[in-house]
Amino acid sequence: MKFRTAAVQYRLTDIRSFEQFAEQVTHYVRNASEYGVQFILFPEFMTTQLLSIGDESGNALPIERLPDFTEPYLALFRGLAAEYGVYIIGGTHVVEVGGGKRRNAAHLFHPDGKVDVQHKIHLTPTEVSEWNMSPGEGLDVFETAFGTIAMLTCYDIEFPEIVRMARARGADVIFCPSCTDDRHGFYRVRYCCHARTVENQVYIVTTGTVGALRKVDFMRANFGQAAVITPNDIPFPPGGILCEGVINDDMLIVADLDLDLLEDVRAKGSVTTWRDRRTDLYPDWS
Repeated sequence: MKFRTAAVQYRLTDIRSFEQFAEQVTHYVRNASEYGVQFILFPEFMTTQLLSIGDESGNALPIERLPDFTEPYLALFRGLAAEYGVYIIGGTHVVEVGGGKRRNAAHLFHPDGKVDVQHKIHLTPTEVSEWNMSPGEGLDVFETAFGTIAMLTCYDIEFPEIVRMARARGADVIFCPSCTDDRHGFYRVRYCCHARTVENQVYIVTTGTVGALRKVDFMRANFGQAAVITPNDIPFPPGGILCEGVINDDMLIVADLDLDLLEDVRAKGSVTTWRDRRTDLYPDWS
């Protein structure tokens, strides 16, 4: 099975209304649809742009106000997925989950209107201490017309166990929305994406925010690049990079994923890391 995916390097700029956010998102979806894609990935924390709308005094809205935009966010992406007949991973959005808890949630919008959610499982110190976020409590994989996928957000990809769980449950493609503010964070995520593809013989599609929100704390700097990453084996590219963007540019990338090639390398690749794992010594945590 094959499908085509796009990943958006989403440029964060200060805005004055939700309509401006909707126009920018729609532009990227429209652009991606011109390439005949079946999936579109947006980056983590893209909706923090809405905080720059500000209050009556012109100050940025606090993180506590971001869940106020959940209903229009869902309506926007659900409508675009249906209109263009594509699956959209709508980056992540901060949601209320009851009991005063907030979570960083990745959303998968299906063309038929269904919406799947994966809460970020591992939180960075900033998310906990500055934004009072709560971690997700479990991993799901999601069935689509093009196979089984998982959504693991940024820091999640730095934990090998959680990706092993996703593969053990049948995921062939991991979508990894990310948001990093400097080279150190970016390369931590990027190198871990490469490691996870080698360990599990999966594709990883990742992207990050670029640009700056001048009024929003902790979003004033962004360092991002989209990439489609493969196992390091024939018939994939030697460097494991099927496609990548220009660092920190406002753009999207497009690539074709062939799931049959994953089965080929799992069965008879130069190395067969998925088949050769020693589950007698360590579990899949599945």
